[in-house]
Amino acid sequence: MQAVSHFPRHRKSGFTLIELLVVIAIIAVLIALLLPAVQQAREAARRTQCKNNLKQLGLALHNYHDVYGTFPPGNTGGAVFSGLSVHARILPFIDQAPLYSRIDWSQAYTRQLADVVDAQIPAFQCPSDPNRLSGPAWSVDAAGTRTGGPGGRNNYYYNQGVQILFSGVPSIETTATNQAMPAADGVFARNSSYRLRDITDGSSNTALFSEKKSGDGSATVSSPEDTFQPGTYPATPDEALQQCRAIDTSNLAFQRVDPSVQNVGAPWIYSYHSSTIYWHTAPPNDRSCMYPPGRIMTTASSRHTGGVHTLLCDGTVRFVSQNVDLGVWRSIGTRASGEVIGEF
Repeated sequence: MQAVSHFPRHRKSGFTLIELLVVIAIIAVLIALLLPAVQQAREAARRTQCKNNLKQLGLALHNYHDVYGTFPPGNTGGAVFSGLSVHARILPFIDQAPLYSRIDWSQAYTRQLADVVDAQIPAFQCPSDPNRLSGPAWSVDAAGTRTGGPGGRNNYYYNQGVQILFSGVPSIETTATNQAMPAADGVFARNSSYRLRDITDGSSNTALFSEKKSGDGSATVSSPEDTFQPGTYPATPDEALQQCRAIDTSNLAFQRVDPSVQNVGAPWIYSYHSSTIYWHTAPPNDRSCMYPPGRIMTTASSRHTGGVHTLLCDGTVRFVSQNVDLGVWRSIGTRASGEVIGEF
């Protein structure tokens, strides 16, 4: 008689093709939901670091003020200027004294040591802005002609105010038309030496620094962060803004074929509208335009959604919406105009 087993037979277990496809689909959906959250978390961390960099620069500027009794000059010299920036002057106050000691203050920025100009300083760079500037190392020949570049990156520009004269000092201008222009009304200009007590609009209502996006480094590509050249010659901030907004930026005829203009955001050592100086002529994230000879409106901008971080003269950092009222934004840009500033 054959024995009968009382134990059930077990079938081999496994996924069917349909079950496998369902699992893969569920994993794909979870990844799709997770990635934006991870990206947002990373950007939040980068944005916080960007804000902290500005706070560090604010502390450095106040320490400079404590030592010298004024904020640094935005530049030095007459019609011919040295080109050395506020960034260079505050190096000892951001733990960069060895680099500071290697700057030759009797020479223009074009004659500085190549590795000084090329130095990448984290405190000058917002991590939300990718490094879009690249090229061979900076070099200067015996005649003082610079090649290579663009040099060390910078995303934090200092405020020259609302008025559009590049030097900010009409008396040193070589043309009568520019000699008739209003002087700079911000905290930094050629040969400036403003003290906290000179900022009568209030240190909590006046900008020191703000953000600026890096450029694309090319005259053959049009990007929103470029500095455009409309070919006009505005006399007022309102005219400069209107004429800048009127051009077709996709037309490469409005590109300036000059590395110092195309390399927006470098080098930090150069006191120039494309590398370290901005104006409150246009609201945040608007266009930047130049009107040679001698007139300019470089505009604050950032890779953050909806606005820019702005360092105020009291050392605080505010995130200012790109939809801020233009009158309010311009008031933040002036040091002693007596405006009553609303919410921003």
